[in-house]
Amino acid sequence: MLAIHDLPLFVLSGVLLNICPGPDTLYVVSRGGAQGWPAGAVAALGIASGCVVHILAAALGLSAVLAASATAFSAVKWAGAAYLVYVGLGMLRARGSGADSGRVLATASLRTVYLQGFLTNVLNPKVALFFLAFLPQFIVPEAPGKALSFLVLGAVFNTTGTLWCLLLAWTSARAGAAFARRGRLGLWLTRSAGALFLAFGLRLALADRG
Repeated sequence: MLAIHDLPLFVLSGVLLNICPGPDTLYVVSRGGAQGWPAGAVAALGIASGCVVHILAAALGLSAVLAASATAFSAVKWAGAAYLVYVGLGMLRARGSGADSGRVLATASLRTVYLQGFLTNVLNPKVALFFLAFLPQFIVPEAPGKALSFLVLGAVFNTTGTLWCLLLAWTSARAGAAFARRGRLGLWLTRSAGALFLAFGLRLALADRG
């Protein structure tokens, strides 16, 4: 039997947390707005795949190692910060031309979009620590089989988060199509997203385990 309590509260809390903007949602919106619904949806699936890694790590106790080891945390943190800065710089260097100047980042393949979404999530140690801190609040402390409870709660959280990201992909794709008809506005929106990614990367670089 699953050692889970207050599941409705967990679902509601998860939805509210997923709505809060961060690098993941920003990436989905930027890809959906620049390349349309397919790229936005693939970006969402890449992020969901990264969450699966964090959920498995939390269930197996690997996230606890990351929380306890300053060296491990710093290694993942710097890798994640460097990657966010890399993606941000790529967005800042985006180019458009002619009537299609609002459609930027269009040269990225869906495979690249998926991989970038995956790495944006999986290289963020704060996500691992979030699962380690948030999920146990809804698991009975003295019950056996906590790993299975971690997996179930993680799957629920990831499902609601993915549905939210898919909605963002759809809405941003529609908005992106409208911006593409308005000249360079879409290009500057993408560059603004790049600047935010740089900010996220710098914030992650300065983060500690607290």
